[in-house]
Amino acid sequence: MGESSDSVSVDIDMLPFGGKEHVVKTSKGSISVYVYGDQEKPALITYPDVALNSMTCFQGLLFSPDSASLLLHNFCIYHIDAPGHELGADVISSDVPLLSVDDLAVQVAEVLDFFGLKQVLCLGVMAGAYILTLFAMKYQELVLGLILVSPICKAPSWTEWFYNKVLMNLLYFYGMCGILKECLLQRYFSKEIRCSVQGTEADIIEACRRVLDERQGLNVMRFLQAINERYDLTEGLENLQCRTLIFVGESSQFRDESIYMSTKMGKKICALVEVEACGSLVTEEHPYAMIIPIEFFLMGFGYHRQPYFASSSSTGTNPTSPSSRCCIAPELLSPESLGIKLKPIKTRVDIDVKV
Repeated sequence: MGESSDSVSVDIDMLPFGGKEHVVKTSKGSISVYVYGDQEKPALITYPDVALNSMTCFQGLLFSPDSASLLLHNFCIYHIDAPGHELGADVISSDVPLLSVDDLAVQVAEVLDFFGLKQVLCLGVMAGAYILTLFAMKYQELVLGLILVSPICKAPSWTEWFYNKVLMNLLYFYGMCGILKECLLQRYFSKEIRCSVQGTEADIIEACRRVLDERQGLNVMRFLQAINERYDLTEGLENLQCRTLIFVGESSQFRDESIYMSTKMGKKICALVEVEACGSLVTEEHPYAMIIPIEFFLMGFGYHRQPYFASSSSTGTNPTSPSSRCCIAPELLSPESLGIKLKPIKTRVDIDVKV
């Protein structure tokens, strides 16, 4: 890693999650990092999907009561936003070179370098999961484990490539217009939550619409272009040694790719959790379905839930959350799954995939 330049710390009373924003100058341009928690604790870094930021991508998971006792109790969280995706971001000048996925991965490494982080756990969603997986391949010594939500790992198909090109044209000429927001909502959420029985939108959808209104279309276009020019990581997956936990919603457009990724990484280091009636953004749509698998995954690294905050979801149920429909396979509870030999976990249906 090369040495990163100075950063600018910004104290804001109403930062997402109550943290502090650091604008870190890297060799690939400035990047916003929200730091939440005690920096003496182990580090958990996050990276969101296209058009989202740390507040809109991880709030549901990280700030549920059960997650607070598990993740916030054990870690200092470093939320890395894609360039130009932070709150109040200005439009990135057209004179600034477009970044590739490799450039974005290098930025992550330089962020760690700036904060003096030697080893980290990573949490990424969709495009963010790709960036963190690529980062883990390039800097294996820095990554203890990966938690990936609806990850992508292949080069885009012709259909996806063309579809993304259409979205980029919309972003360039019309900004965050109505049809563009609908396409992104379909990317994030299942039909069940987008179209309720009463025909009214769920609060989470309305909130996401408001957030998308604030995004700078040209900045989103730059990130989407980098993701649309990504390359296949399959060969690198077979050599990746860090323990990995993959979540994917059964309605996610990335479901098949997530399953493919889990088979390429192998049963000894990778576990798959498929969540019923859920889209790609599991962290927001059904965050309670993630708590128990993450808890047992982290036990393998010596991290435990703070007992004081244990609640009903500690038993795997939460009557107020639709995610309670997700059934966790008994294999997850076996001693050998505690970070030593993680087994594939399926819900509702068995999937026969040959490696």
